[in-house]
Amino acid sequence: MLSSRKRRVIEHPPFSHAAVLVPLFKKSENCHLLFTKRSEEVKYHKGEISFPGGVVDEEDLELERTALREAFEEIGLKESDVQIIGALDDIVTITEFIVTPIVGLFPYPYPFKISEVEIAELIEVPLASLLDEKYFSEREIIRGGRKEVVYTYQYEKHIIWGATARILKQFLDLISSPRST
Repeated sequence: MLSSRKRRVIEHPPFSHAAVLVPLFKKSENCHLLFTKRSEEVKYHKGEISFPGGVVDEEDLELERTALREAFEEIGLKESDVQIIGALDDIVTITEFIVTPIVGLFPYPYPFKISEVEIAELIEVPLASLLDEKYFSEREIIRGGRKEVVYTYQYEKHIIWGATARILKQFLDLISSPRST
């Protein structure tokens, strides 16, 4: 489904490119997503829930490579252990990054090696919980004189919001659309 659709690519030269891995795994016969809680030591998005990822390096020939390199640096997930299944549409963050979400599967359980400088916690969330509407909310805010919709997902004590929630909503809408069933 992901590989057969035409994804939206954003080009805006002054913005930096980044990529994140949307990591899926099977645990107890159920599909889960893996999120990270960023440490208080990182430059951007301190303490926020995110997907592993970061800015494109010069040696990254593809955005897929960026997502996989960053996942290895942050949580020790080896590129050879990830099966890429496709990419979602680019999004733009308020910090002026163009982010490409790369969706991949990895085996579970996994011997993660967490970068304590970057990551405070790994969060395993069952896909079914994220698809349950009682854990989702949206509201309109005014930012820079323009209306903007803000999404949030609540899982246990964690609140997923911002760019991660927009990526998550895009993914959940795609997999739960009538065409995907």
